[in-house]
Amino acid sequence: MKLKTKDVVFVVLQCLLFIVYFFKINLYKFNSNYTISIIAIGLVVIGILLSTVSLVLLNKNLSPFPSPKSNSVLVTRSVYNYIRHPIYTGIVLSFFGYAIYYGSAYKVLVSTLLLILFYLKSDYEEKQLLKKFTNYNTYRKTTGRFFPKI
Repeated sequence: MKLKTKDVVFVVLQCLLFIVYFFKINLYKFNSNYTISIIAIGLVVIGILLSTVSLVLLNKNLSPFPSPKSNSVLVTRSVYNYIRHPIYTGIVLSFFGYAIYYGSAYKVLVSTLLLILFYLKSDYEEKQLLKKFTNYNTYRKTTGRFFPKI
């Protein structure tokens, strides 16, 4: 796999957002009631489970870069049967859930930036996947980007 500049830029930005997320900055704190806190914890748990299952399913196809590996195959089973980018979904759910539970507007802001980055990264990734896999367009029409199609 020959990396392009965009591949590296997306991964560097993603790593930077991961790092700044864990800075303890009290830009604006808010309180969540008990119900919201339980929902937030649920988002974290669902996000971790979704990401973990997705990582295991990708196996040798896994790469932090959006361009597919030269020897990769298209994975469309299990959660990938419903969502094209479940790892991104899991990470975003976990980040938003923790931000809400912790009551940090700063973490919500970073989570929002991460969601935007994942949208742009997945858009670029899908263009690369369309070039590599002839059946990717059909797969894309039947599955949702971050959540199952309704």
